[in-house]
Amino acid sequence: MQTLWAADGALTGRDVAAALSRPDLAYTTVLTVLTRLENKGLVRRDSSARAHSYSPVASREDHVTVLMQQALGQAGSTNTARQAALQHFARSMTAEEAAALRQALDED
Repeated sequence: MQTLWAADGALTGRDVAAALSRPDLAYTTVLTVLTRLENKGLVRRDSSARAHSYSPVASREDHVTVLMQQALGQAGSTNTARQAALQHFARSMTAEEAAALRQALDED
């Protein structure tokens, strides 16, 4: 996913394999992973050209947001459990991260 997010546009499987710069990684393995990412709804495949190209469905930031929401959802359904999870998360932040969070909350 990092390679696809870093790209300016869609990449073919060969593009992804080349960007990874891992001679021990078979091209077919890259295609398998791309297919699995497509099946999970994380990438979209464009089959209009001779070689399929792949691009992320969402930005890195949007993807991380969904992961964070899922993690918070696993904390429990009560406000107390969710608040405890948020407090633990907040305590793990750096001062810069906490400042960015405060700014984001103030903007809403």
